[in-house]
Amino acid sequence: MDFRQLEMFQAVAEHGTFTKAAGQLHVSQSAVSRQVKLLEDELGQPLLHRGARAVRLTAAGEVLLKTANRIRRELQDAVWQLSARKQLGGGSLRLGGGMTVCMYILPRLLKRFRRAYEAVDLQVTSGTSEAILRLVRQHEVDLGLLTLPIVARDLEVVPVLKEEMVVVTAPRHPLCKRREVDARALGRFPLILYESGSNTRKVIDRFFAEEQVPPRVAMETENVEIIKAMVESGLGITLIPFAAIAKDVRQHRFAYTRVKGRRLFRETGWVYLKSDYVPRAVTELLAMFEGMKDQFGGRPPAP
Repeated sequence: MDFRQLEMFQAVAEHGTFTKAAGQLHVSQSAVSRQVKLLEDELGQPLLHRGARAVRLTAAGEVLLKTANRIRRELQDAVWQLSARKQLGGGSLRLGGGMTVCMYILPRLLKRFRRAYEAVDLQVTSGTSEAILRLVRQHEVDLGLLTLPIVARDLEVVPVLKEEMVVVTAPRHPLCKRREVDARALGRFPLILYESGSNTRKVIDRFFAEEQVPPRVAMETENVEIIKAMVESGLGITLIPFAAIAKDVRQHRFAYTRVKGRRLFRETGWVYLKSDYVPRAVTELLAMFEGMKDQFGGRPPAP
């Protein structure tokens, strides 16, 4: 087994076809097919299920892909460690987060990072916490910005933001005239919420449980923009982080108010694999975020 074989196998796994993998690597399709077959012969088992139009990984292929991703990342890290240059001159940084993070936090952060380190290839993946954690463990994402709590022995979890969640309504909704709304009043209206089981949703479910008020959940989705569209259409109200509607409030697209008698917060943190060495690109991004974090998740002004 050599690194070139692993590289070809990774390309096939990523693109799903030998043709696209060959195009990425600038070699013939037959060369890729031959090397992957030699790798399978050496390991004594198939790595790919070959279909008429695409391939997919076998169980053995899943194991090898995870290992190959780790090897590639560790080689890249070694190059960065041994480099005498003071500036990041290349490499990649792969980030993951939920929809709200990817829309309202990462763009500003990565814009500044790009100005400082234009040669670093930036990749962003959006998904549920479970999906991003899986990619982190498979060495396909370097760093996730996820809703907490996350507890795992193999992960570093660094809390960085507390975002206040507010009641969001259409501009002429009856609740928008109130400075604060209690749980009982909220329970009289259909709610459009984050998907059940998510950490953000757990904050909301715990609030209604503690107040002993059954919520009227009309719709559930992981996409905050869908939630906002439904609320704007008058189909219900929601509880989401203020950062997700700050710009819209200034444009009079939504109104908001606070929960009476308490504040609801969701906590967000950086998550990455524990290691003796953290890549320089990761440490630089974390430091940059620390200097910018007052721009994110701040307390909303009085409605």
